[in-house]
Amino acid sequence: MSSQAKPAGLGKEAIVSMMLLTIQFGFQPLLTAKFIAQNVCRSSIIITTESLKFCLAMFMLITSPDIAQEKGTTISAFQNATKGWSVTSWIKIAFLPAFLYTIQNTLALLAYQNLDGVTFSVLNQTKTISAAVCCFLLMGRKQSKMQVLALILLMVAALIMEHILNLDMLTSSSPTSFTMEGRHFTHGVAPVMGASFLSGLAGAISQMNLQSTKGSSGGGRNPYLFSAELCIASLLILVASLFFREDGVRIRENGFFDQWTVWTMVPIFTNAMGGIVVGLVTKYAGSVRKGFALIFGMFLSGLVQSSITKEQGVGAVIAALSLYIHATHPYVEKKKKD
Repeated sequence: MSSQAKPAGLGKEAIVSMMLLTIQFGFQPLLTAKFIAQNVCRSSIIITTESLKFCLAMFMLITSPDIAQEKGTTISAFQNATKGWSVTSWIKIAFLPAFLYTIQNTLALLAYQNLDGVTFSVLNQTKTISAAVCCFLLMGRKQSKMQVLALILLMVAALIMEHILNLDMLTSSSPTSFTMEGRHFTHGVAPVMGASFLSGLAGAISQMNLQSTKGSSGGGRNPYLFSAELCIASLLILVASLFFREDGVRIRENGFFDQWTVWTMVPIFTNAMGGIVVGLVTKYAGSVRKGFALIFGMFLSGLVQSSITKEQGVGAVIAALSLYIHATHPYVEKKKKD
């Protein structure tokens, strides 16, 4: 099945996985800020997250229900997913997105620690636009005019939630200027913007692999296998990079768990689970619609950290409307005249 032939609606798997991602994304900034020290070695956090994510992905793959075959026979999900697997295919499929995700995770963790949860979530929404552009460039996935409108509405919802876009700005005759402190920009805004772009690019590559690569049931790679492949590739890249980075020296001098507490594993576990869910969302809903789950996660983040304001309520309604428009107005290829 080609990527253009994929169903446009949201199935049960897409809805459930998007809901789980919303919950994880909503709580992750709060948990990270609360339980991970500011001066912790970021490489140790990411290595542990990827290791745990690999274990979770393999557990989910091995315990998945058997798949019915022809003539009444069955085959395990693990056997079906790994049928035709090779090191060459793993390198070809997993290493590029793993490299991009490794850089993204490092930048995102830096931004997590220097921005509040809502600001991080708002700036992170630019990944939806980059994912749409990259999906078009890599897979030929076009957006209809209504879907483009839905993406614009999604960005508007994010800006309203953050109080960046409000009635005062729209009605004011004088221009509004924005100022950013040096560290706020260099250690918060710039890293999250870079992470968002890399996430959109890696998401488009992952979607292409999950939906178009042969070798498993349904014409796409198994999302749990793909998550496990990404983890191994990421770990190899991370460990190799420690020989050339300050984090490697710090780990050798102070130990791998420097600045850790017993509670540090809480955000690591939730982040690992989120990585598994991202694979499911990308598989069943696509990397563009993943952005809609994240915007609702932003609303949940605001709900957890404080009472919901009028702007956050309006933004949530606009985000829900944009998701409905995007899901019900897919791009339709025009038939060529004879």
